[in-house]
Amino acid sequence: MKCDRCDNEATVQEISIRNGARIEIHLCEQCARQAGLAAQTATPLAELLTKYVLATGIGATIPARSMPATECPKCKLSWDEFRRVDRLGCPDCYAAFEGQLGPLLERAHEGGLRHAGKVPARAGRRHAGRSEQDPVADLAQRVAALRKQLEQAVATEQYEKAAGLRDQIRRLEDMSAGPAAGTLPDQ
Repeated sequence: MKCDRCDNEATVQEISIRNGARIEIHLCEQCARQAGLAAQTATPLAELLTKYVLATGIGATIPARSMPATECPKCKLSWDEFRRVDRLGCPDCYAAFEGQLGPLLERAHEGGLRHAGKVPARAGRRHAGRSEQDPVADLAQRVAALRKQLEQAVATEQYEKAAGLRDQIRRLEDMSAGPAAGTLPDQ
């Protein structure tokens, strides 16, 4: 591949995301130095670390089970292949790559550790009398909805609305801690 600035062979590649667009720049070593990009060292860091671990015997103390999976046992999809295509090969991939997928899912869900999606409308109709059956779950759901509204109000700088929502949340939380936790106030 040729350098984007001159006709020499490109040895340095910079990939950046600007305004949601992926931008790739291919430069020769000289143009990369001029642009202030660090050229790759003669020995990759991963190779140096591997040599160090093998020389010191640290790797022998790590149990094989804690090592991340590199391939799904069922469909033979490798972790590198998954990272390239962004799709898992089969349901067993979730178990095989569990340790590696966890941080990815946390980032995708903005730090959330569990899914907090919507309840389908037909499920709501099916459980129309649910608040009499499980008032604590209904209360928790209402508090979660109010917290979401509070975040939106603060983000849009609607501070009076945010204060009202905060007070509603406090009242509901006080009710859940009080002796009459089974009774819910009207909104």
